[in-house]
Amino acid sequence: MSESCYWNDVLVALRQIIRATDLHSKRMIKVCGLTIPQVMVLRAIETLGDVTVKRISQDVSLSQATVTTILNRLEDRQYVERVRSTKDKRIVNARLTTEGRGVLKTTPPLLHEKFIERFESLEDWEKTQLLSALQRVAIMMDAESIDAAPVLDVGILTS
Repeated sequence: MSESCYWNDVLVALRQIIRATDLHSKRMIKVCGLTIPQVMVLRAIETLGDVTVKRISQDVSLSQATVTTILNRLEDRQYVERVRSTKDKRIVNARLTTEGRGVLKTTPPLLHEKFIERFESLEDWEKTQLLSALQRVAIMMDAESIDAAPVLDVGILTS
């Protein structure tokens, strides 16, 4: 392969990654009617139990404002409910409802979960090389200062 074609192959690979995340997001919505961030929030509540917005935010690496918006939508669909803490009435926790547990059973695995599993099977030198190359690509695309959650989804932005 001549050097002049490398850039083309790199751009194709980047486009494939973007397309894969877009298709996965659309598939998730089609299968269970939820966005990837909504699934992540529901799973966090399932794992953590009655939990504050702040704790969910930390668990899913999204801003508290984003998590609050997601919770509002999930509450409208009756997948979660907000309840006051019995220990401190000032604290409001999110709790999964029966409907929320039911919809979680229909969700396919998240794309980043598959990626993490495959990434962890790489040798350390491969992980380092891949990370270095992707960080360089981010710099080349003037994207190194963009705040992003460790989630493969084209539709989520954090504040």
